[in-house]
Amino acid sequence: MAEIQYREALRAAMTEEMERDENVFLMGEEVAEYDGAYKVSQGMLEQFGAKRIIDTPISENGFAGLGVGAAMMGLRPIIEFMTWNFTFVCFDQIVSNAAKVRYMSGGQVKVPIVFRGGNGGAGQLGATHSNSVEPLYANVPGLKIIAPSNPDDAKGLLKSAIRDDDPVLFLESEVMFGLKGEVSEAEDYTLPIGKARIAREGDDITLVAHSKSYWLAMEAAEELSKQGYEATVIDPRTIRPFDFDAVVESVQKTNRLVVVDESSPYGGIASEIAFQIQSRCFDYLDAPVARVTTKDTPAPYSKNLIEAWMPSVDEVIEASKRVLYVN
Repeated sequence: MAEIQYREALRAAMTEEMERDENVFLMGEEVAEYDGAYKVSQGMLEQFGAKRIIDTPISENGFAGLGVGAAMMGLRPIIEFMTWNFTFVCFDQIVSNAAKVRYMSGGQVKVPIVFRGGNGGAGQLGATHSNSVEPLYANVPGLKIIAPSNPDDAKGLLKSAIRDDDPVLFLESEVMFGLKGEVSEAEDYTLPIGKARIAREGDDITLVAHSKSYWLAMEAAEELSKQGYEATVIDPRTIRPFDFDAVVESVQKTNRLVVVDESSPYGGIASEIAFQIQSRCFDYLDAPVARVTTKDTPAPYSKNLIEAWMPSVDEVIEASKRVLYVN
């Protein structure tokens, strides 16, 4: 195991896959000459050249569509967005084309493409740059969605995503690019898409959280442990397909569930998880499923308001005590 940054894990995954398969290429704004807006692709232009590390104009609609067409012709594009907020201008390319071509062609045309970039809130960026897009895209059959919380998962899952024959949305967090963690040095290291990771075992309550919300859940679990309550923490890693079986198995043991989700409370990922769990193991629940999400407003700009708008460790602890019936 080697300790590297999240951005370095992403770079390692792309580099290894480009070395393994000449059909893989990276395209996006500033990915080449500038080494990437967040330095994820640093040094890759020098290694692979301008035909495989391609700078684009500021036109998500254009290069997303180009990528979909290239994938349909047998290449394996990686399309980097500076932020997933910018994908609203190429929503049609992702939702109407990438997601549906294989189905509408009766399986004759595959679309092996990875769309990746920063997702969710990242401080004082304003309402138009702080969206968590999971609920929007999870509503579209044909797309796979991955949201890793740590460098090891980021590397193993990105390699799997690049090899997948379906379009994969790879959601990163701008505030986690510098996060350090141990990453497997195993040769050709991949992780299965759709398999959750049990990060912590406990008998009293189950906490489910993905991406950077996972770290809130882990911190809350440690504080709950000090107060005498042991939590199981599940990192789903993949939003679609979602490993509901892992959550069901845990809830059947703990009988209580809190979902931490950085997206909107209305129609969000936490809402779907809550429905699935009450549907699949209602008789095991000793309390209603609780959710900790962003507030149901656009993201504010001011520092104190954005902190209040985002999920917090204190809110996770409060929700946990609520379902534990602790005063």
